[in-house]
Order: sequence, then structure tokens, then C-alpha cells
Amino acid sequence: EEKQKPQNERSEMNLMEKLNFCITNKFERVTYTQAIEILRESNHNKKKKFQYLVNEWGVDLQSEHERYLVEKHFNKPVILTDYPKNIKAFYMRQNDDGKTVRAMDILFPGIGEIVGGSQREERLELLEQRMNEMHIPVEELSWYLDTRRFGACPHAGFGLGFERLVLFVTGMTNIRDVIPFPRTPKNCEF
Repeated sequence: EEKQKPQNERSEMNLMEKLNFCITNKFERVTYTQAIEILRESNHNKKKKFQYLVNEWGVDLQSEHERYLVEKHFNKPVILTDYPKNIKAFYMRQNDDGKTVRAMDILFPGIGEIVGGSQREERLELLEQRMNEMHIPVEELSWYLDTRRFGACPHAGFGLGFERLVLFVTGMTNIRDVIPFPRTPKNCEF
């Protein structure tokens, strides 16, 4: 798709400014709860400019919400923390409030989430309780529970969206143009 556009429209003209935007600005750290309040009170939400309106706590944020926080509200990259446990994976460590987990996303302009991560639940009893709440068969993941049963320590992990990073630093406008081996319908027939 990118190749079909005129050359002056193929990538972002102000690429260096966009890169400097992330380098020179301190990242804003905000909780999911604070973000929901900001989005709910925003003119975008009140005037129904969001495709997915933000009406209540506990909804999963869409790209349009993430980009609004970065590009319109804070005008800087955002680290979003403490998501509701009901919209995140069972293995994320629960916060003391019992409603949120120690998860975070790093949001960049033009993209939204570029990094996602969380602290993992190392407490066996809470992990089993969470699996039961989500109706996950404990027997199928006994090997995973064994990693906690036989000496787990607090630990965390994150994932960087490599194609999203390449999209951001190259200024391309469509992620399909930076995926080295795209998997699209009828692209790889045998």
C-alpha cells in the first residue's frame, strides 16, 4: 500500500521531530483508573468522537484512546499502569486492592501501545485462585504451577512490538509495510 502513494506521502515528513518528541519529553506515568477518568471527561468522549466510547471502569482501551492520551491530553509518551485484573491474563500479579494487576503499557504517538509488560504472580495460592476464577483447568497448567510451587521469586517481563517500533522510527504509515513476512489472506498458499 505504501508503494502506491506518491513519494512525498510515503513516510512522515516530520519524522525527526516525532523521534525527538519521545527522546526529549519525560514520559507521563498514569494509572488506568486516572486514564479512564481523563477519557470519560474528555470532549472527544462527550461529543462522541471516539468510535468506542469510554463509559465505565474496566473496559479495555482501544488504540484511539491510547493515542488521545499521548497526542492530545499529555502531549508526551505515556506509561499506563495498574490495569483491571478482569481484562488481563491470569498470571499477572494482583495489587493489594484486589481489583487491579501490576501491568503496564508504554504508549507512543501515532501508534499507541509499543511495549506491554507485567509483574508475574509468584504466590501459588493467589495464582490458583485466579485460575479458578477464570475457569482455567489447573491440571492443564500443572507444569506452570510447579514453577511457583518449587521456589518462585518476584519477576516481571515485557514485550516490545518490533514491527511497531520499526513503523515508528521509519515514519511509515501502515504496519503491513514494515512486516518482513506478512501473513495476509492468500499470501502464502501451498
